[in-house]
Amino acid sequence: MENKKSRVVIMGCESYDNELVYEKLKTAVELLGGIEQFVNNQERVLLKPNLLRGKNPDAGVTTHPAVFEAMIRLLKEAEINHLSYGDSPGFGSPTGAAKESGLAAIADKYEIPLKEFSHGQQMDFFLGIGTKKFDIAQGVLESDAIISLSKMKTHGLTRITGAIKNQFGCVYGLNKGMSHAHYPNVRSFSKMLVDLNRYLIPKLRLFVMDGISAMEGNGPASGKPVPMKVLLVSDDPVALDATFARMINLDPTFVPTITYGEEMELGFWSEENIEIMGEPLEKFYKSDFDVVRLPVSEKEPSTLSFLKPIQDFIIPKPVVDKEKCIGCGVCEKSCPVEKKAIRIVERKRRKYPLYFYNRCIRCYCCQEMCPVGAITVKTPMLGKLTIYKNK
Repeated sequence: MENKKSRVVIMGCESYDNELVYEKLKTAVELLGGIEQFVNNQERVLLKPNLLRGKNPDAGVTTHPAVFEAMIRLLKEAEINHLSYGDSPGFGSPTGAAKESGLAAIADKYEIPLKEFSHGQQMDFFLGIGTKKFDIAQGVLESDAIISLSKMKTHGLTRITGAIKNQFGCVYGLNKGMSHAHYPNVRSFSKMLVDLNRYLIPKLRLFVMDGISAMEGNGPASGKPVPMKVLLVSDDPVALDATFARMINLDPTFVPTITYGEEMELGFWSEENIEIMGEPLEKFYKSDFDVVRLPVSEKEPSTLSFLKPIQDFIIPKPVVDKEKCIGCGVCEKSCPVEKKAIRIVERKRRKYPLYFYNRCIRCYCCQEMCPVGAITVKTPMLGKLTIYKNK
């Protein structure tokens, strides 16, 4: 990789006031040379927001409509008019998620179509390190350029979800869930995510992270919204995610997508290779941000077959709060393993999930998809005393 610094713009933004977000995003993009540096008016440009599921934008689960609209305005002003948008939600349809999150109303206002993200094609990637094939949504294949609009959130498996992981939505439909079965630990899964970005890199032009209201705790869908009052913009997703990590007092080396991102030549994470522009990181530093500050241990049992019998007593696992659980069965449906690790049972006229941890691959899809936040990821005491000791 050519030895040059990656640029990350940090731009404070107090609220989701439409005009304020537009002005702040415009300033940030201009610091990088203007939107014309990344796309031109001959290209079919796809806006790729985070539409994990259909939720009110105030919940902090999805990219906020104000950020979505601000980017549309910047593109329209530059006479870049061949626009579309889309994502493949973890639960529900793209149409439903777009409507409930408020993005569909903005798209309709500017006559921007929702592209096909429920079907696609399997594509070869011979340069892949973690994988050689991807099931890519048709809407992505039909685009020339992608602007990624991620959300600043925590994640049970990868610690954070940001610029790199946002492209996972370019994999269509149920193939996303099956990816967890094919890449059953955080390291293999993270390599796949970096490979996915490497495959898409000819199209990927700009990365915007909506951190005006972020999500901490039980992310990426059931955590707590927290005001970070910031937008991050870069053309390097690794540098952007590393900046996010440092902003919340998280060691970037604890996030495999970041470390593999540099190792696999997607971008840079080291401070000496990143030029911060706009405002100083320290202004938005939040040391008590609720995020898992644990490294992915080389000794983690998911990578050592002889420790498989005792992994339930060591590595983090999904745990259900029966008082919060509504027995909807979304967790069971979202489990990607062939012999489900979750089964909905009924006891005393109440339904709740029963876990078979010996089948569980610790992908945390159940935690991610739970609509009421009844599932959390917990580290057993033995794990805290052994491989995660003093971490």
